[in-house]
Amino acid sequence: MAQKTYLFAIIVATLFAVSCAETQPGTTTPGVEIELGSTQELKKFSSNAEIKEYLNQAALESAQGYDGSFGTGLTRATFAMDTEESVAQIAAPMAAEAGGTKSDSSASEYSETNVQVEGVDEADFVKNDGKYIYVISGSELVIVDAYPADDAEILSETRIDGNVRDLFVNGDRLAVFADDYEQVYMIPEYGYYPVPRTTTRTHVYVYDISDRSDPDLVKDYNVNGYYFQSRMIGDYVYFICKDSVYYYNNLVDVPVVRESAKVIVEPDVYYFDNPEGSYVFHTVASFDIASDADSINAKSYLMGHSNNLYVSQDNIYIAYQRNYRYYYYEQNNEERFYEVVVPLLPEDVQAEINSIKSEGLASYETWDKISAVLEEMYNSMEESEKEDLVDEISEAVEEYEANLAKERSKTVIHKISINEGEIEYDSRGEVPGYLLNQFSMDEHEGYFRVATTSNIYTRRQSIMYNNVYVLDSGMEIVGELEEIAEDERIYSTRFIGERLYMVTFQRIDPLFVIDLSSPSNPSILGELKIPGYSDYLHPYDEDHIIGIGKETEENQWGGVSVGGVKLALFDVSDVSNPVVVDSYQIGQPGTDSEALYEHKAFLFDKEKNLLVIPVREIKGDRYRDSRYGYYMQRVWQGAYVFSLTPEDGFEVQGKVTHNEGDEDYYSYYGSSNAVRRALYMDDVLYTVSNSRIKMNDLANELEEINSVKLPYTQPVYRYPMIDVVEDWG
Repeated sequence: MAQKTYLFAIIVATLFAVSCAETQPGTTTPGVEIELGSTQELKKFSSNAEIKEYLNQAALESAQGYDGSFGTGLTRATFAMDTEESVAQIAAPMAAEAGGTKSDSSASEYSETNVQVEGVDEADFVKNDGKYIYVISGSELVIVDAYPADDAEILSETRIDGNVRDLFVNGDRLAVFADDYEQVYMIPEYGYYPVPRTTTRTHVYVYDISDRSDPDLVKDYNVNGYYFQSRMIGDYVYFICKDSVYYYNNLVDVPVVRESAKVIVEPDVYYFDNPEGSYVFHTVASFDIASDADSINAKSYLMGHSNNLYVSQDNIYIAYQRNYRYYYYEQNNEERFYEVVVPLLPEDVQAEINSIKSEGLASYETWDKISAVLEEMYNSMEESEKEDLVDEISEAVEEYEANLAKERSKTVIHKISINEGEIEYDSRGEVPGYLLNQFSMDEHEGYFRVATTSNIYTRRQSIMYNNVYVLDSGMEIVGELEEIAEDERIYSTRFIGERLYMVTFQRIDPLFVIDLSSPSNPSILGELKIPGYSDYLHPYDEDHIIGIGKETEENQWGGVSVGGVKLALFDVSDVSNPVVVDSYQIGQPGTDSEALYEHKAFLFDKEKNLLVIPVREIKGDRYRDSRYGYYMQRVWQGAYVFSLTPEDGFEVQGKVTHNEGDEDYYSYYGSSNAVRRALYMDDVLYTVSNSRIKMNDLANELEEINSVKLPYTQPVYRYPMIDVVEDWG
């Protein structure tokens, strides 16, 4: 009997492992259908009390896997105890001394922020209107009279409280976004004394800048939560704030919109019948920047943690990975046993197990009885019969786990309609896999297109591949192209008209050209495989695409080493056979560019034959610095200026740096002299760092024209670079 019991322990352990193994997010082939128990319908809270009850119920359910410390009280944060500065004190401009009579003329042509969707402006820390440059330098909003460049000077410096993020300019109005912390006092449920706590609020400071030397603060809109992203369409500014449901002394904030200290909007709060591990209030607000009225509109949605946003001229799309509470996984283990394992057992054993299940015993009592049945079954089998059964069960569980992983890795996308400041929830959709960034999404002629990467993690396998989905106006999938480039992930995508250009990478860089002209039948037209990869794709014209990323090569151990920054121009006129027209590599391993991960740092104008990117370049041999005793490499920071045509490829026209002296011998991570943006007015190139704006003549070999020092005061710490050349394999 001891031998039989030992054998049973081994087999049941195997059975238990395959029936209860946890899986990580991923995707796989279709097969077993899994019910997730959520309608995902949009619902509106009718009162604060209903919000409180919903969150309390969520806390009770969540407590099965966590500590259950969810808020049991609720309040609107109206007991704000700010340091009472007047509006003038919060943002008082300091007019710069006039430097004599200047021309009021503006440039005949000037660059604008590089955006994803035409007509949908994206906020940035620097803007220009062809005469003035508006830039955030530390905590200062600085307005520079920048044209003509010879006479450039600062007109005003305005102190902004909080963590200043970025801005919009619209004629004689300017909006600045900033996160700020404030201390508020709340009274816990059935408490008697206000309890202090610190909260984050997003401020939108709206200025009248008709007098650029003396900006006038006309509005201070502020909303619960931290600033996520914003867009401007015409005169309407849309911004999104995210506020985690905060559990503190049994209190939960509900978003409100204030103008200065006065509550002017208590947004309707909506939710979705979906179990989330945690909740975040997403407040979508809009206002007419040109209006003097308190025209702000806002609605709040209780969702999971979002990380991607796409905005067309008609809709906002908020995307996040679908999330489940801890108890969902425990419940799934039981369902997996009854739905997958039991049907494969002999019929008499199935009958016994189902009978035990129907007795309504405690979980541990049920399993004690079931395990006894399984022990008797296995001990009565021949060895080969046992092995065959376990193999069959393992295969079925593998399929179940894979399909479960696909469901658990889905991305939820919420569609919110916008029109002249109005905000209305439209619909929601789900697609397998996860998104890379905002360029993974696109809206075209009523369809929403999305590119994702899927992962499968099961007991036996780990698989990665990529997908393209087309959704209709109701966010239902109508077309799909799955399992592209197995074992690779998406590095960049760009939707242009009826095509998608997609770069994946593992050892080489495949550029896929995908046809989306038939929404129900997306298809691959062609692909190109070259070393390296592109992190960002930008249209040159209808037949050419610019890519910026990193060069790669195979190393001596058979892995892949990452080199310097690489620019490439792709000819896609023959969609079945895309080719590289030209490429250019900058620097050695460790070389970087903000344009790799921030498209606003990429300046391109085909008509001016101008391409500018910021670069932090590692170059030269390592040397030992006697001052520090470290091996170091020379680091250059600045902007590379190219001309670019299909005929001549990339041609370096020059470089611009804001460094002085031997500063380029040190590694400046986050240096105030690092060039971050470039823009032009007529034939003058303006490069912008935190510390200065430099002007160079595009028509005269980048000869320096002028430089304006910005009031940046944040301390910069120098760190010697140690062993920059490293193994990337």
